[in-house]
Amino acid sequence: MKLSIIGTGYVGLVAGACFAEAGNNVICMDNNEKKIADLEKGVIPIYEPGLDIMVKRNVQNGKLSFSTDMKHTVDNSDIIFIAVGTPPDEDGSADLSHVLSVARAIGRTMTVPKIVVDKSTVPVGTAKLVRETIEKETDIPVQVVSNPEFLKEGAAIDDFMYPDRVVIGTSDEKTAEIMQHLYAPFVRTGNPIVVMDEVSAELTKYAANSLLATKISFMNEMARICDRVGADVMKVRKGIGSDKRIGHSFIFPGTGFGGSCFPKDVKALIRTARDHDYSLKILQAVEDVNEEQKQYLIPKITGHFSTDLKGKTFTLWGLSFKPNTDDMREAPSRVIIRELLARGAAVKAHDPVALEEAHRLGLHKEIELCEDNYTALKESDGLVLVTEWLQYREPDFNRMKALMKTPVIFDGRNIYNPEIAREQGFVYYGVGRL
Repeated sequence: MKLSIIGTGYVGLVAGACFAEAGNNVICMDNNEKKIADLEKGVIPIYEPGLDIMVKRNVQNGKLSFSTDMKHTVDNSDIIFIAVGTPPDEDGSADLSHVLSVARAIGRTMTVPKIVVDKSTVPVGTAKLVRETIEKETDIPVQVVSNPEFLKEGAAIDDFMYPDRVVIGTSDEKTAEIMQHLYAPFVRTGNPIVVMDEVSAELTKYAANSLLATKISFMNEMARICDRVGADVMKVRKGIGSDKRIGHSFIFPGTGFGGSCFPKDVKALIRTARDHDYSLKILQAVEDVNEEQKQYLIPKITGHFSTDLKGKTFTLWGLSFKPNTDDMREAPSRVIIRELLARGAAVKAHDPVALEEAHRLGLHKEIELCEDNYTALKESDGLVLVTEWLQYREPDFNRMKALMKTPVIFDGRNIYNPEIAREQGFVYYGVGRL
């Protein structure tokens, strides 16, 4: 099929590369000329394992190309995916200005009927709004589909190529058949393509992410209780996770969730409910718990030292909101850094892939960014483990202790065994650990 993806951010670039991998002819279009020029040179603007190889392979075989020309993109596509950003406004609602701008441009440019697909995460009613926006610009028929993405950063290629399910929101039978044909190569193992109306598809995306966020905040509250009653949350986690109705996924306590999806989608669903005269009390609590959880290590740090941290230096291992990505949006590390600096501490940090992003955000002006995680520990008063990167899981405790001024670990992801850490001579603080 002839496809185009408008927007070469995380979702758009992954989708474009994977569709091309399945044999489709794909144009990835963006109005950022530098980004397109870089992509044509093989420079990938995001970190996602395997994406650079897939992009290069499909550019070389002629299945994937890049453009800044809307007319060229629309003219050479039967199906057009909108994958531009929908950042949250101050009130939590999704900003649809980029989506609607693309819709207007498609309407002004199309000369034959098209299928337009909302791939961006958008609130309920967006498919209707996109269709109305296009129809104001042209009399040519258009079908608008809601096709939400369910990609985990760090595992996006596998998630797209081998999805648990594909959700297609359309009320048009022929369009549904075309979309099912497009996705058929990705569900050969029998995972479902679920066809529903556009509104239900839009809500499905928010409901899925909000439910996963709820599991995380629930476990973080259990960790707080464990700290108070003297229980071990990791034992509790195993006990409840063995129940197949609950499962082991998304019940790891820590310093809260971040990234581009969960915080934004929870806020957007809360706002959608408010716009329809309903208060989502559970989700409001999920958001509140998460914001508090990002600061949960701070009282442990000040309790060990003092509220005045002047003259103290702390080392963060991990800046990205989760492993295998350089994404620092809504990352707990940023909250922890802010709180430590506010109390007069100096901060050093290491991350395997997010240092460039930290520079872009200007963190190098406030803290020391280190290329090596052990070097970052030199003369440190405490290690704050924020992101559970694989390379942090089996550290050289003796080397750490020799480098640090005081051997204290604040383990925000519970990746170390408290007994082993203490046997190695460290004072250990976890999240809900004995």
